[in-house]
Amino acid sequence: MKSVCEGVELSDAVSKVVKACSVRTTNPLLECIKITAENDGMILLATDGELSIRKKIRAEIFEEGSVCVPGKYFAEFIKRLEREQISLSTEGERLDIRYADSVSSLQTLPAEDFPRVDAVAEEQKITVLTKDLKDLIAKTVFCCAQDDSRPVLKGVLMQAEEDTLRFTALDGYRMALCSRPIEEKSGACKLICPGRALTEIARMLGSEEESVEIFAQHNALRVSIDDTELTARLYEGEFVNVSNIIPHTFASTVVAEREPLAESVERAAVLAKTDKSSIVVLDVKEEGMNVSSNTSVGRVDENVKIALEGKDVTIALNSKYLSECIGAVSDERIRIGFNGPVAPCVVTPEEGEEYLYLILPVRTS
Repeated sequence: MKSVCEGVELSDAVSKVVKACSVRTTNPLLECIKITAENDGMILLATDGELSIRKKIRAEIFEEGSVCVPGKYFAEFIKRLEREQISLSTEGERLDIRYADSVSSLQTLPAEDFPRVDAVAEEQKITVLTKDLKDLIAKTVFCCAQDDSRPVLKGVLMQAEEDTLRFTALDGYRMALCSRPIEEKSGACKLICPGRALTEIARMLGSEEESVEIFAQHNALRVSIDDTELTARLYEGEFVNVSNIIPHTFASTVVAEREPLAESVERAAVLAKTDKSSIVVLDVKEEGMNVSSNTSVGRVDENVKIALEGKDVTIALNSKYLSECIGAVSDERIRIGFNGPVAPCVVTPEEGEEYLYLILPVRTS
């Protein structure tokens, strides 16, 4: 293999593709980026078995071929060559990197041993505005579980029904739902996509006025944007039936200005995080909502103006969960429903049903 390309284009491509390299694996090829030189460009591909990212860039090809290089080190090295024109060539089990008057090299692995990434058949297609897909991801993916005890909870349930695309994520302590309109779809769709894959898709998305197409089959999902293609293996299994979790009536309902409430919760969270339980207490009364945290380091005690319908209530919540949920929305005013100190609280828009957050309370002595 021998090719010449611009350093800035190669660095940009490698920085995108390397996100799919595995960081903990017994298979060294999953830590690699496969570079293929053919026709009029170079194709870079990485996969960890669950997520695959492929990117094509322009290059002058003198000799076609493929090679696998250590992804992390190749990405860090090429990032420091963005102003240079780069020549890549293979010599035995070595990739030579020529730039200016210098030559460096990396050890390689055989490309024929690199895991195969199957193409995704276009069984189902969903077309949605880029800004709406970004919003769906931003409002839900942070609620995915991080541990492997229930793999499906590390993903987001994506449901396309009629003219609406709905995302649902939960980790056992909190839940997020968000809905946005669909421009076009072929049939109903219900799948569980890894949260990590959706985070990478969000980073790929460009102009918010454009549309993006999502292709899916029974076990995989694909999104292509410009010359970058992401493929994700879908989780198998049954997602939690959330319709039985969401309360529909509340003993107490609060409407509050989002920004002052978010700022008070964030200040209270600064001290709350110094304690293992990380608790923020909301004391809701007619005259206002008191936001407080009390730890060995100190105490925060603030009052936020609200409109209350129903009973007074005092509830303890995890500061991180509450702060992330309120911070994920941009509405000027939000509605919060309570059913006492040991029942979940629910955050929604003041009007409408575009999103919903449910947070379980923390039991205190």
